[in-house]
Amino acid sequence: MHTILKNLTQQMEFSSDLKKNIYLFLTTNKYPETANHCIDVGTEARRIAIMFEANHEAAEIAGWLHDISAVIPSIDRLDVSRQLDIDILPEEELFPMIIHQKISKVMARDIFRITDPEILDAVGCHTTLRANSTLLDQVLFVADKIAWDQSGEPPYIEELNRDLKKSLAHGAFAYINYLWERKETLKVVHPWLKEAYEELKEKVHKV
Repeated sequence: MHTILKNLTQQMEFSSDLKKNIYLFLTTNKYPETANHCIDVGTEARRIAIMFEANHEAAEIAGWLHDISAVIPSIDRLDVSRQLDIDILPEEELFPMIIHQKISKVMARDIFRITDPEILDAVGCHTTLRANSTLLDQVLFVADKIAWDQSGEPPYIEELNRDLKKSLAHGAFAYINYLWERKETLKVVHPWLKEAYEELKEKVHKV
C-alpha cells in the first residue's frame, strides 16, 4: 500500500465487518457526514439492485465505498492521483473534485482489499458513469443521485424516479440529461459523462 494511504489508516484496527471499517475510516478522518452518506447510498444501491435483479450485495458494498476519497481535499487530489499512478484527463486537471471517483477506486482496492472488478469499476465511475456501463455501474450511479449529500430535495428527483419505473437506463439518463441541459453551467463536461449521455440517449429513445 502506498504511504499516502497508509497514513490515512494509522492506528486503526479494522475488523472483519467491512461496513463498520468504512464508517470507522471516514469518521476517524473527520468525515462523519460522508460516512453517513456512504451508508445511505449503500442502502439505496441495495434497493435498486433488487429492483433490477443486479447483485445487491455488491451494490451495497460499492455504495459504502464510493466516496471514501473525501478524506483527501480537492486541492491535493491531482498530486495524490499522480502518486497513485492514476490516469488524469484534462477535464480532471481543470476540476480536481471529479477525480475523486478514481481515487476511491484505488482506495477500495488497496485499503479495503476489494478485488471484485465490477465493484471497483462502479466506484470508479459513480460520478460520471461511462460508455458501456454495467448494470452495477448504473445501480450505483442512480443510488448516489437519489441519496444525495446536499440539503433539501434533489431538483431532478421527480423525473429520475418516474423514469426509473421504465428501466434503470432511463433512470440514469434522466440525471445525465438534467446535467446536459445545463452543461453550460458545469465547471467541465467530463468525456465519460458525454459518452454515457450519447449512448443512453440512443438506448432509451429506442425503447
